[in-house]
Amino acid sequence: MVVSLSRRGNVEPFHAMDVLAEANRLKAQGVPVISMAVGQPSDPAPAKVRAAAAKALQEGRIGYTDALGLADLRKAIARHYADHYGLDVEPGRIAVTTGSSAAFNLAFLAMFDPGDRVAIAAPGYPAYRNILAALGIDVVEIELGEAAYLHAGHLEAAHRQKPLKGVLFASPANPTGAVIPADELSALVSTAEALGIAVISDEIYHRLAYGAPDTTALGFGDSVTVINSFSKYYCMTGWRIGWMVLPEELVRPVERIAQSLYISPPELSQIAAIEAFAATEELEAVKGRYAWNRELLMKRLPELGFPLAAPMDGAFYAFCDVTRHSNDSMAFARKMLAEAHVAATPGRDFDTQAGHRTMRFSYAGSHDDMVEAMARIERWLR
Repeated sequence: MVVSLSRRGNVEPFHAMDVLAEANRLKAQGVPVISMAVGQPSDPAPAKVRAAAAKALQEGRIGYTDALGLADLRKAIARHYADHYGLDVEPGRIAVTTGSSAAFNLAFLAMFDPGDRVAIAAPGYPAYRNILAALGIDVVEIELGEAAYLHAGHLEAAHRQKPLKGVLFASPANPTGAVIPADELSALVSTAEALGIAVISDEIYHRLAYGAPDTTALGFGDSVTVINSFSKYYCMTGWRIGWMVLPEELVRPVERIAQSLYISPPELSQIAAIEAFAATEELEAVKGRYAWNRELLMKRLPELGFPLAAPMDGAFYAFCDVTRHSNDSMAFARKMLAEAHVAATPGRDFDTQAGHRTMRFSYAGSHDDMVEAMARIERWLR
């Protein structure tokens, strides 16, 4: 039998998932691994969300919906933009998606053709690079160097070198947690628009900033495409439910592609997600624990020889320089997992050029686990 393999499938593996798989293998053998590798809240979805899902399940409401999602959920998301950002967003511009992953697929397919050049920041979320590459889109990785976030100057320089068709950025960012200040975000969006560069803003870590209010790129231009999700702040990773806010002219193209790729997002998750916006008190308590963990890691990681490579403004990540211990973060991560039983993600996932020097620690777990993880690493390094 002959199996045909395309060049598009030859993308870099997602090393965080490989680390998670090894951590799970050790756990299955009874090894008490503490995982700081994957950006997944350790808390379940809010009680209101689970109750709504149970009721819908009991009623048998598990079927297809419109490709763009339930009208009630799209209206709830629109109300969220009014309540949280003071913005009037028409529900008709909102597309509910099968997680933010599907939203990236839909955005890239609707906005770009093979060979188009799309800029992303390095370090950055690896799925951006891998999905774009799999679709035949040219990925332009802009090395941030000493900068904490992508800014207008980066974009202008990359565009001068060879014109860009699009730019994708996140604030707060994965893996760094860095937040783009409002004035810099405004300049970034206006510069992109002036240069004819389409903008995609990943806002999946909104509501998880610790020192500044959330600022959505939607506030700086109607041509911006925003992607968000119920996975992170709302603790709904496995529910696979996200959303997009689209310029009017992209709504129908996204809908047509979604009809064929996904049919619709899962109805059960959509019904449950409507209740997520009413669970703020419960979710803010979870965020309070992240803030407690953040304070711990900001102190302990530098003490252990892992200086911060970026400010921990938001999300639930600490991005660290590991060169005091190793110049091969991949090998170091494997060794730390095998010997200290603490899992973290090597920087190769986030930066193909300089990732051998860095590592990402997720602090979305319990505070006791974070304390124990730091103690284990300290004993191991000695």
